[in-house]
Amino acid sequence: MTTTLEYLLDVRARRGAGYLTLLDPDRLSLDELESRAQLCADAGADAILVGTSLMLSASSNTKLFDRLRQAVEIPVISFPGDAGQVVGSAHAILFLSMVSGRNAELLIGQHVRAAPLLKDAGVEVIPTAYMLIESGTLTSVEYISATRPIPRGKDDIAMAHALAAQYLGMKLVYLETGSGAAASVPASMIQAVSQYVDLPVIVGGGVRDPEAAREKVEAGAAFVVTGTAVEDDPGRLRELSAAVHVSG
Repeated sequence: MTTTLEYLLDVRARRGAGYLTLLDPDRLSLDELESRAQLCADAGADAILVGTSLMLSASSNTKLFDRLRQAVEIPVISFPGDAGQVVGSAHAILFLSMVSGRNAELLIGQHVRAAPLLKDAGVEVIPTAYMLIESGTLTSVEYISATRPIPRGKDDIAMAHALAAQYLGMKLVYLETGSGAAASVPASMIQAVSQYVDLPVIVGGGVRDPEAAREKVEAGAAFVVTGTAVEDDPGRLRELSAAVHVSG
C-alpha cells in the first residue's frame, strides 16, 4: 500500500511540485470546512492540511477529519499545533519539530505526549522540520510558540537548521512565515535551503497569488501551501494549482 509520503513525492515527480491547502478548524464551521475542502480538491489541490495554533474544540476536530475523508479523495493530513490535536482518522500527521526555535516543548515535549497516541491510532507519521521565518508582522504561530523566527535575510541560518534536521532523520522541511503573514518566504532562502539539503521543501505563509506560488516552485519548493486568503475563491484556487503544477 502506498503511504501518504510516497503519494506526495510521486506528485512532485509527476507534476513538478505539489499544491497543498490549509484549513483552520478554529475559523469556520464543520459544514463550511467540508465545503471548502471540496472546492480545494476540485480546483486541483493534491492534499488538504488541517491545523491551527490553538484548537478551540478537540471533539469538533475529530468530527472534521471523519467528514473530510468522506468528502474528498485526496489525503487529509493533520498539521497540529500540539499533542492535543492528534486525531486517529487523519491519513497522516506532519510530526512537526520546530527546529527554528529553542522552545523545548515544540522540539520534543509535545512529541513525547503525542507518540503513544499516534502508535495506538496507527496514523502515518511524517517527521517534519518546521522552520518559522520572519514575516514582517507578529503572526499567531510566533506568538503561541514563544519563539523568534529566523531573520529573512539569513539564508545561512536557515540552511544550517535544515541540514541539522536532515541529519536527525526528518523527511520534510517546512519553511513558514505564518497565517496572515505580511510577506512570504524569500525566494533566495528557498533556493539556498533546497540546494543545500536532500529533503523536499514545503513553503507556506503569505502566498496569495499565482505569481508568488510559481516563484516558490521555481526557487526550489517541492510543495506550496495556501490558506484562508484564497480557500473560498474557486477561480483563484485553480490559478494557484496551475501555477504550482509546472509539469504533468
